[in-house]
Amino acid sequence: MSSTEKQIGEFKPYISNETLIPEFTIKSVALGAFFGIVFGAATVYLALKAGLTVSASIPIAVLAISLGRKIFKTTILENNIIQTAGSAGESIAAGVVFTLPGFLFLSAESGGASYFNYWTIFTLAMFGGLLGTLMMIPLRRSLIVQEHGNLPYPEGTACASVLIAGEKGGDFSKTAYQGLGFAFAYAILQKVFHVIAETPTWISNQTNKYFPSATVNGEITPEYMGVGYIIGPKIAGVLVAGGVLAWLGLIPLIATLVPSDIIATQLIKLGYLKDLATAGGPGGWDPVTHTFSNYAPAIYRAYVRQIGAGAVAAGGFITLLKTLPTIVSSFKGSLASLKDKTLAIKIERTQNDLSFKTVIIGSLVLVILLAILPQIPGDSILNKLLIGILVIVFGFFFVTVSSRIVGIIGSSSNPISGMTIATLMGTSLIFITVGWTGYFYEPMALVVGGMICIAAANGGATSQDLKTGYIVGATPRYQQLALFVGAIVSSAVIGWTVQILDTPNAEMLSQGITHAIGTEKYPAPQGTLMATLIKGLLSFNLDWQFVLVGVFISIVMELCNVKALSFAVGLYLPLSTTLPIFAGGAIKGVADFMRSKKGEGNEDAELGKGSLFATGLVAGGALFGVIVAIAMVFAEDFMKKLNFEETIHHALGAQGFELLGVAFFTLMGLTLYKIARKK
Repeated sequence: MSSTEKQIGEFKPYISNETLIPEFTIKSVALGAFFGIVFGAATVYLALKAGLTVSASIPIAVLAISLGRKIFKTTILENNIIQTAGSAGESIAAGVVFTLPGFLFLSAESGGASYFNYWTIFTLAMFGGLLGTLMMIPLRRSLIVQEHGNLPYPEGTACASVLIAGEKGGDFSKTAYQGLGFAFAYAILQKVFHVIAETPTWISNQTNKYFPSATVNGEITPEYMGVGYIIGPKIAGVLVAGGVLAWLGLIPLIATLVPSDIIATQLIKLGYLKDLATAGGPGGWDPVTHTFSNYAPAIYRAYVRQIGAGAVAAGGFITLLKTLPTIVSSFKGSLASLKDKTLAIKIERTQNDLSFKTVIIGSLVLVILLAILPQIPGDSILNKLLIGILVIVFGFFFVTVSSRIVGIIGSSSNPISGMTIATLMGTSLIFITVGWTGYFYEPMALVVGGMICIAAANGGATSQDLKTGYIVGATPRYQQLALFVGAIVSSAVIGWTVQILDTPNAEMLSQGITHAIGTEKYPAPQGTLMATLIKGLLSFNLDWQFVLVGVFISIVMELCNVKALSFAVGLYLPLSTTLPIFAGGAIKGVADFMRSKKGEGNEDAELGKGSLFATGLVAGGALFGVIVAIAMVFAEDFMKKLNFEETIHHALGAQGFELLGVAFFTLMGLTLYKIARKK
């Protein structure tokens, strides 16, 4: 008996192989596709705002129980299909937002911005999502079945627990819905009526002799507090530490040492300012007085973002090097699994995958479509064929790596950025070898990196879904089909959501800004990083002196036993993002401390009341952000009529208005803490 057969024989799923109940039905696929659309759109918003995502698997599993089982009378296997199809939207959205906005930041001569359109985004999102699922078909038996006792796949196991407990009558949805409702109420007051200040800020004067242009601010939203609670105090602390270094260390130092004209000249070089005679740009350049109205954002754009990009790149490489043994063993195991024919004699329902022919034919079709579709960069079939081949080769390798890593540490900690950076390095090296250097090839390199990022993200999420299915007793081929449906449907809406959020408002248009993505509103940090790397690699025009400062900051952090990638992301992001996230993490830390002090044991990381309420805050805040963004595009005048900010400003003053916002944020934090302490 092979090890595979032995493993299958030892493990007993919740629904046995012989039991036949409804699974791949119209209502389960339709509900899964709907949740994929909703969470895909929400993830686009959150990732563009903060460069962060939170796994959608748990909330979708909770919703599947509450809506599916109670309203639509679905079975546990139908609920599993709902969760499986729905989770594809979140993972694909993360891959899209982390890379494809890079088209906007490539060299102007490359024409990269012209590829940032709906059809290109939709095509790359769909192909990357399908690739991630395709590559996991032949790997399921080796990684999910044979390694069942070694690779826990934490989110997948937790989802199975949720589904099984829901089948037994567990009531997990109430707390999550409370968080969702609280977030909606808070967001209505903040984003519609503007009773709550969005970003309370303190800035020291540029004329301050000892501490010029230091900034402390926070975008006090439900989603940031929820994200902080979920990731916990350690990661949240490292994130905000990077922001503290940037906004209370580097920016005041540069403000002291570098004259205004030099800062403005650097902004001109980076394309943020037209010339010294033109007003505007980050920080509000005044050509008459040769000063900025606010030096902090000007210095951040001119210098700190490049330092942060170098830190993130180095942090990604360090993470990749640390996981190299896992990568090598995973690659060897995947190749060996393709030769395993022991299960071909008799295929049970719970081991019935789509055939390997599906993988071969699907991969060939992807290569052909990449070669002939006009929305893919490249001036010849040869160019595009090479892109297709690189996508398949890197795709198999890094989907394998992604699956193995998330099996150990979970999807939320998956170092996808390191894999994408490695892909860009390998792609650029191949391009240089064949003589493809310069501006023209930048969009082509980003296509490869973007698709691999999407495939690796979806491959990791697919692995968690297949683990859930293995535990509850699902049919793998039905899950794989559901993942294909989820990838296609959610990709269509993800592309549309990106385009909506990228639409500039009237104020942006008056400043000559044609894309909202890349502004302070939606900074898209990872997309900027990918574009910076590609430009530096192919055009030899990288500001290495700033990038190298970031590189060595990451090295120092790693030597101090601090996770360099988390610190680097904090260094790159505005402090207004990381500070409220830290507030959520601190609440989690205090709640855990009080629990341990009273001998109550640790809260369940996924199913505790605090975690579920925080999940509701994230989902509610992010979803309402999408709703407001759509309303501002289609009903901007009506939304302005509901704005009471000026009235409250007049009554309380600017400082009183911001303190009112802080009071509301504190109330939300106390509510989260109180719920987290409930037994």
